[in-house]
Amino acid sequence: MIQPDTTEKESDQPIDESDRLRQSWHDLEREKREFQRFKEMEERRMKREQSLFDMKWKILEEELQRLAADREQVERQKEFYKRVNAYENTDRYSYTYKSSNVVKGEMFFTGVSDRLSLKKRYKDLIKIYHPDNIAGDTGTLQEINREYDKIKKRLG
Repeated sequence: MIQPDTTEKESDQPIDESDRLRQSWHDLEREKREFQRFKEMEERRMKREQSLFDMKWKILEEELQRLAADREQVERQKEFYKRVNAYENTDRYSYTYKSSNVVKGEMFFTGVSDRLSLKKRYKDLIKIYHPDNIAGDTGTLQEINREYDKIKKRLG
């Protein structure tokens, strides 16, 4: 009788081993699925971060271009005001014009290359040379208006 008991025990052992292997395989499959889900979530997160990075990079590039354009505009205005200052420091009475002491309009609009900068320069000049101001002069204002109209037509 001892013999059958040992065979039963031996026969149970492969079943236990098989169950253990099956359980291990299921555990590994579950870990594999969890890892794949984690990997997919990380890939989606990385894509979102990449799109955010690209968007921020584009904004920075646009801002850099705007700053470069602003710097160029400031340099043109600086050059313009240098010329105006140099003119104001010269002897105005040595120049002869038909009307008293009128400055030529071309000088006021040097460096203007587009409609937006033309409009801004015109507004600035009107503020300075309007006859109601202390530094205002009707003849100069008329010259500025003539030159403004001529350049506005040219820029279309």
